[in-house]
Amino acid sequence: MFEIKERPKMVERALLVGACMPHETHQEAESLLDELEELAATLEVPVVGRLLVSIREPHARYFVGSGKAEEIAARATELEADVIIFDNELTPGQQRNWEDLTKILVIDRQEVIIDIFARRALTKEARLQVDLARMEYALPRLKHAWAHFGQQAGGIGGKGEGESQIELDRRMVRAQIDRLRKELELVRTRRATQRKDRRKVPVPNAAIVGYTNAGKSSLLKRLTGAQVLVEDKLFATLDTTTRRIVLPNNQPLLLTDTVGFIRKLPHRLVEAFHATLEESVLADFLIHLLDASNPQAAILHRTTNAVLAEMGADEKRTLTVFNKIDLITDKSLLHALRIKFPDAIFISTRTGDGLSDLLNALAGLLDTNLRQATLRIPMSRGDLLAALHRECGIEAFVCENPEPFALVEARIPGRLYEKYRPFVANASHASVQE
Repeated sequence: MFEIKERPKMVERALLVGACMPHETHQEAESLLDELEELAATLEVPVVGRLLVSIREPHARYFVGSGKAEEIAARATELEADVIIFDNELTPGQQRNWEDLTKILVIDRQEVIIDIFARRALTKEARLQVDLARMEYALPRLKHAWAHFGQQAGGIGGKGEGESQIELDRRMVRAQIDRLRKELELVRTRRATQRKDRRKVPVPNAAIVGYTNAGKSSLLKRLTGAQVLVEDKLFATLDTTTRRIVLPNNQPLLLTDTVGFIRKLPHRLVEAFHATLEESVLADFLIHLLDASNPQAAILHRTTNAVLAEMGADEKRTLTVFNKIDLITDKSLLHALRIKFPDAIFISTRTGDGLSDLLNALAGLLDTNLRQATLRIPMSRGDLLAALHRECGIEAFVCENPEPFALVEARIPGRLYEKYRPFVANASHASVQE
């Protein structure tokens, strides 16, 4: 089987290079380079230097001009770097040209992200998704594989590094890609079945979406007590976790934690992680979580919205929530965020501040689709009474004696109203709450 090695494990001194394009401000390009440095730190690759160059348009040979390329190569030699990491995506040809020029390893942002995903993948589903992304990334780079990629091809004999071996590897990679896609399709089928089972007890679902490291897993853990990994690193968790909570209006809600977004997320990862990200598309509404202490919060808000739009989830009802308010020392910054996002909720998962506001806001979202009704339920229908307690907001419960009935004042989700309509005691009590 053909295997791709995680190349950043082989390096110890990294030079980061970013290109500022005409459509970007210098501040935006610097913040992206900051993010690349954090990605490198997540892979435990030490950064010994960073360069930001301005270009009008990408060049075919090195992405940057030849003069700039010579400057970057000289800087890498001066710093004794053993890897150059580009913040911009390089073509396979550009990657080869850079390594011919510098004689050291050259990778780009998307390869770093893929390697981080590979280390973070815990479940079979996540591993399949990462393997697919890595194989699709490696396929056009196989000619380059002899210097940096490992290969195992049983039964071939002592062949050299000729075209026949490369073609064999390509066939093997394409076969693995086909296999991975089929296995992922089975995973999606199982997820659809699990989702269908959840819908049999129609409890509304909210997906927590947002930039990586915004605190999505921390929020899920704080609200539900779920035993999920909480770590101050990019992409600490890749797998979705769904837990049930009961809101202040006694309405149940399913909360789903999703994989974090990032600027310049490789498109192949959006596709490979579709089975995970589709929880956002299929949720009843979204909780868009942001790090209030991040100076780039407004930009990250747009980044997440752009990915959601690409997935077709941008029309969902969305509750914007700013986390980590306890880390803000300059209260004027918090005040500015409140002005810019007047409908947002501000919380701290660490201290618990604002969580009651969040729960009440979630209850308010569900209240817009509730119907108030008085139901007359036979006491023999214990299943129906149990379902009422599980699915609806119970405001009053009175047993009628000596008749074996219970009068129940309930707030019923609109999608469940037909189920309880035969038991409505007084039609005049049933009205849609606006």
